[in-house]
Amino acid sequence: MTGRAFLIVMDSAGIGGAPDADQYFNDGQPDTGANTIGHIAQACAAGRAEDGRSGPLTVPVMAGLGLYDAIHLASGLDLRGGGAPTGAWGAATEVSRGKDTPSGHWELAGLPVPWDWTYFPKTEPAFPDDLVARVCELAGTDGILGNRHASGTVIIDEEGPEHMRTGWPICYTSVDSVFQIAAHEEAFGRDRLLRLCADLAPVLHAMKVGRVIARPFVGSPETGFKRTAARKDFAIEPPEPTLCDKVAAAGRDVHAIGKIGDIFSMRGITDTAKGRDAALMEHLADRVADAAPGSLTFANFVEFDTEFGHRRDVSGYARHLEWFDAGIGRVLPHLREDDLLILTADHGNDPTWHGTDHTRERVPVLAAGVGARALGQMAFVDVAASIAHHLGIEGTGRGRNVF
Repeated sequence: MTGRAFLIVMDSAGIGGAPDADQYFNDGQPDTGANTIGHIAQACAAGRAEDGRSGPLTVPVMAGLGLYDAIHLASGLDLRGGGAPTGAWGAATEVSRGKDTPSGHWELAGLPVPWDWTYFPKTEPAFPDDLVARVCELAGTDGILGNRHASGTVIIDEEGPEHMRTGWPICYTSVDSVFQIAAHEEAFGRDRLLRLCADLAPVLHAMKVGRVIARPFVGSPETGFKRTAARKDFAIEPPEPTLCDKVAAAGRDVHAIGKIGDIFSMRGITDTAKGRDAALMEHLADRVADAAPGSLTFANFVEFDTEFGHRRDVSGYARHLEWFDAGIGRVLPHLREDDLLILTADHGNDPTWHGTDHTRERVPVLAAGVGARALGQMAFVDVAASIAHHLGIEGTGRGRNVF
């Protein structure tokens, strides 16, 4: 037992081609043809992503591992140069009925979602009266604000002043199976917000709503409002063991970086490190330096999705891809001889696409530590099966080792 595994999710970095994309929609338009990284690369090449950066998309590390080959395999879009990949590369397809965070991460960890999620309608109000009454009871307020589909950054600008005046929590949702509550860290109280979300979560989970998310913010009507990094997800617990559980059951460490601990309700997690993506890259470097033999480090870099995908910021997404590529380039040389590192994603969020929601796409699977090879088309659960094989432990019973 010497090899370690590092599973790194670039949140929303899809590569097009999902065979059922026509069943998923943004602003009434199907996701057919969405291609997050592919379209960003095309925009960069055409000079349409010049804010804070310039020229073609520059991601030499991921390109060397086979990123553009994976895009071609997934979608047919050919952005390949002349060099052969030095890593193992493929494209993974999801089967869970959803294009959300828990669905993608659970399936990458060997567990397709066994039910249909509950989604709230795009109406005002969006939430049923009995749920609103329960929120008010738990919050000790006479009402809530929001009660609609909304962007998290927009709704605190719109409802923040009234929230400061009334003390009512701001409640909103999206096309994901999620109930989000925003509240001022000082005027409402961060601890009070977290307690409200924790107490409300069992109600939403019983409804098969995937997550209750606490969204604390600071500021004032005069200076403006800004979300803080103290977000916390209260996710429904996986109904069966995942890769994290299997690694823990084998007596190994599972290091969670980013929101992984929240997504898996801390099941099978040894420790967790949070922060902005820049801090998470440092945490990843630390785990590459000191993680024990046989361990799993599972990381999520969320700002691709939250800062740039949902905001349809092509230049920002491109800048973040280039920053991430440089960071991974500094990490890779420190891997040990028997280590496996996989770069992948959980869904798409094409910043060139209609609307502001996730897009249904295949995802890249780029691996270092197993030589150069084409992995072909694969399933999300194959990622978990391959990691379990590498670590020499029992898997979840789904998927196949692709290495």
